[in-house]
Amino acid sequence: METHGLDVIADTERKGTPRTLFWPWFGANVSILGLSYGAFALGFGISFWQALAAGVVGIVFSFLLCGFVAVAGKRGSAPTMVLGRAAYGVRGNRLPSVISWILTVGWETVLCALATMATATVFDRLGWGGGTETKVVALAVVAALTVVVGVMGFDLIMRFQTVITVVTGVLTVVYVALVADHVHWSAVSSVPAGSAQEFIGALVFMMTGFGLGWVNAAADYSRYLPRTASSRGVIGWTAFGASLAPLLLLVFGLLLAGSSSGLSEAVAADPIGALTTILPTWFLVPFAVVAVLGLVGGAVLDIYSSGLALLSAGLRVPRYVAALFDGVLMIAGSIYIVFVADDFLGPFMGFLTTLGVPIAAWCGIMLADLALRSRDYDEPDLYRPTGRYGDVPLIPLLLTLTATALGWGLVTNSTANWLDWQGYLLGPLGLGGRSGAWAYANLGVLAALALGFLGTLALRRGTIRAQEAQAPSPTADEGATA
Repeated sequence: METHGLDVIADTERKGTPRTLFWPWFGANVSILGLSYGAFALGFGISFWQALAAGVVGIVFSFLLCGFVAVAGKRGSAPTMVLGRAAYGVRGNRLPSVISWILTVGWETVLCALATMATATVFDRLGWGGGTETKVVALAVVAALTVVVGVMGFDLIMRFQTVITVVTGVLTVVYVALVADHVHWSAVSSVPAGSAQEFIGALVFMMTGFGLGWVNAAADYSRYLPRTASSRGVIGWTAFGASLAPLLLLVFGLLLAGSSSGLSEAVAADPIGALTTILPTWFLVPFAVVAVLGLVGGAVLDIYSSGLALLSAGLRVPRYVAALFDGVLMIAGSIYIVFVADDFLGPFMGFLTTLGVPIAAWCGIMLADLALRSRDYDEPDLYRPTGRYGDVPLIPLLLTLTATALGWGLVTNSTANWLDWQGYLLGPLGLGGRSGAWAYANLGVLAALALGFLGTLALRRGTIRAQEAQAPSPTADEGATA
């Protein structure tokens, strides 16, 4: 079991090369869920080519953001949300830590629930059950696998993700070959084009569904690399490993969804299970394996990082206890999604868009802070409120709150009633209000990202120069966990 929590990884324990980052990132994003994003994208009312462009740009750009944040891990050898203290201060960083924790717990819950529903659908098609009992057993198995690997920590995660990469990669190729005859280009090419606003909405949804869901954890794995590792390599292998599978799966998912409106609608209710309806019976069990392993691969990384985020938010317990606590929340949330909720896609889109705004603001601030620094982090001061990074600096916190308020005013979530207050700026800014053409363009995510980044560049340059002008701390406080 990994004993590290929020502490800095000692030089003697740093290992590997940037190339090793391919395995955890590919394994976490090779999920069959990537096929379902084809239906999600077309649901914005756009054509195949528009959806393809939105997907490629959204996926690659958002995972490049992860690659840039991952450089901070190599430069500071601490978890992502600890490195954020350089921008937010030691205690001021608790605000983004809480947001990060909510996002990662939400993602691990969604992935666990989807794996459970997919298993039940497969068993139902095979005539082996598929009802409540099957779902209970499936949830128990998926949750146990996720929690155990997440609690054990880094080394087991790296081995587990390597296995997932090979197994799911091969079985996904077989799936594509088996259902290729369900693709009808004439139907796909006849899907009408949508407006620029609908295209932007799909683009932002792709960003929040992929890279922006990972930026707050991007340095958690690169922190084990040696300081001498290539920054370009860290960026490249993170972005390449994370983007490769989603790009390939998205293309085929678009072809499938564009070929059948019935399949596209079914995906909204059961994103993974609906994909079994076009499979031959003999491949259902292998499909269940690839679906569950792919989803668990993402959930494992989420539960590991959610535990670290919870510690960074101020909870003083060992890392494995925090991961166990998050596992309990994950199970409770999965029970609600599987056994209570009537609709999946609506709440899911509301969740991504709503949390995507403050995470985008944090990402902009974090990236600008990193870009302004010419030296590695002073690691002891990341744990000292009296150090160079301060305790609760106001500028980054005010930027985050302002960017979030602006962003929520420019997004809408009509499918989630409890979020119908959002979009309050669409009318005053002349964008047509909550029912206008810009209502579902999700401009708030882009606005929050830009405001966080540009605001930090403009307002924090002098502060960061002053921080880096100070002499390095005399001790390497690598055991700090505060």
